[in-house]
Amino acid sequence: MKNPGVVLMGVIAALLVFSLSTFTVDQREYALVKRLGKFVAVKKSPGLYLKVPFVDNVLYLDKRIVTLDWVEPDRFITSEKKNVLVDSFVKWRIIDPVQYYVSVNGDEAKAEQRLSQKVNDGLRAEFGKRTIHDVVSGEREKIMEILRLRADRDARQMGIQVLDVRLKRVDLTQEVSESVYLRMQAERKRVANDLRSQGAGASEKIRADADKQREVIIAEAFREAQRTKGEGDAKAAETYSSAYGKSPEFYAFYRSLEAYTKSFKSKSDVMVLEPNSEFFKYMRSSGARTK
Repeated sequence: MKNPGVVLMGVIAALLVFSLSTFTVDQREYALVKRLGKFVAVKKSPGLYLKVPFVDNVLYLDKRIVTLDWVEPDRFITSEKKNVLVDSFVKWRIIDPVQYYVSVNGDEAKAEQRLSQKVNDGLRAEFGKRTIHDVVSGEREKIMEILRLRADRDARQMGIQVLDVRLKRVDLTQEVSESVYLRMQAERKRVANDLRSQGAGASEKIRADADKQREVIIAEAFREAQRTKGEGDAKAAETYSSAYGKSPEFYAFYRSLEAYTKSFKSKSDVMVLEPNSEFFKYMRSSGARTK
């Protein structure tokens, strides 16, 4: 207590030694302890650790998942020799810090460059074996899984794990798009013409069937009408015959009256007959009775 300066210097020296002998590791990173050019420890868990001052050097690496996303889509050729533009991304992370540091010297840009080359080689190989339909929709999931497995196998040599390879978009180039659209348009027209032809055929069939049914219905109705009319005429003839058969003289008289009515219907009508004509039979009889 008599020499506070000495005490203060001691405290400062102790704090300095402590700070030089310890280091902290965040939960988002790895810590590599390098002693005289060799890695002697890898700290993967967060916490406070000790090191040898002025001898040990601590290097930090990010342990979080990193996304490798290309700025511009790449051009690949399918088995049909057609160009397609592919926009993709890769999810990766460090799983072996020492191997990663030895392979790329801890440089993330260098690691992504090598990883990008491996993924592009895989894309070129897979697209070269498939058609446009396969890469656009048919086998897209299969392609991504193959690429992930292949890229992960190669990336393990750098201490990296590839978690996912995803094809965001597969577009056709302008010239290929026009060719595909023209082919699709021709196909749609062909389908439309087939449907129109089938519709016209079905329409003619329905119309012919309707006309046939119409003719059949009319024929059956006419036949039924003729049969009914014949039955009515027969019934009327039978009734007339029965009625007139009871008094033939009255029937003859009635028919003569009808003939007189029709003959003398107009005042301008002229008939030239002999007085003793059979036509005036009932007139003469009527006149004789009147006298």
